[in-house]
Amino acid sequence: MIDPGVLSMKEIIQLLKELQQELTRRFERHVTLVFSDIVGSTEYFSRFGDAAGYQLQQLHSGLWEECLPAVGGRIVDLAGDGAFMTFPAADGAIEAVIEFQKRMSRENVTRARNRQLRARIGIHSGPVLTDGELVRGDSVNLCARVAASANPGEIRLTREVFQEAALEHRLNCQPLGRVTLKGIVQPADLLALDWRDRSMFPEKVYIEETNAEIMLPKQDIIGFGRLREYEGLAANDVVMDVLAPDQSKRISRWHFELRRQEDGFRLCALSDSATEVDGKLIAKGQSAVVKAGSRVRVAEVLTLLFVAPQGRDIAAADATMLPGLR
Repeated sequence: MIDPGVLSMKEIIQLLKELQQELTRRFERHVTLVFSDIVGSTEYFSRFGDAAGYQLQQLHSGLWEECLPAVGGRIVDLAGDGAFMTFPAADGAIEAVIEFQKRMSRENVTRARNRQLRARIGIHSGPVLTDGELVRGDSVNLCARVAASANPGEIRLTREVFQEAALEHRLNCQPLGRVTLKGIVQPADLLALDWRDRSMFPEKVYIEETNAEIMLPKQDIIGFGRLREYEGLAANDVVMDVLAPDQSKRISRWHFELRRQEDGFRLCALSDSATEVDGKLIAKGQSAVVKAGSRVRVAEVLTLLFVAPQGRDIAAADATMLPGLR
């Protein structure tokens, strides 16, 4: 047993060096990390109460637990409104994230728009110190910051994950450039992962009468209507009040919803006022498929064109993220 009290400064410095080397040799591993944070949980607790808030947290963690075994992932921590997980490989982590998104969408279809589960997700690959239970290191902090930087519903990953990912996953990545992260000295090269079929899921809506473009939020139920706020909260995700007042009033306060399913969006009419999808009248309570290129006529005064995401240039992404790759 070494008595530190009798060691000289030189001996202590040497001992620290040897301990650091042994710590690295025995416990350093290269893994892929995932942080998933619930969006808007504080507001959710305030609006619906503690019991409903805890149920939302349990749904979030439960969905993740279902996605991990197939790819060898494990949950390290479920503190607060998030989940911290590790995976042996980048592709396994990405596959788990995609499976989580699919399961979350299926759950959200059965829930009201104001009770949706939404998450922001960050993925990073790098060295950590782990004994099989605890996971520590700069990579953990970086991954948490990547998740915190994501927009609601967005999946962000670092250059390191992109480098390790299979081509099928890289094709679904869009470079975001160098992003400044809170608490991280150097900006990080980040990408957004959008794995859904672009022909099925439009990215934005173009209002033909006004030339306005509105990005669609990344969530499973999107509300469209005239009303902007109700009881101090957002009433609709896309507010259609851009016309003269006498025309806007023909649009219902809650006119229709887009509900994301695995094979695309379905428009669900909520109003007795007219809603047409690609020339077909959709009565209140009925639904119709809406894809990129679909036109929705609202109350005979407004025309919405749903626009596909811009094409992904994997060559450009590779040139940015993988210098020298051929």
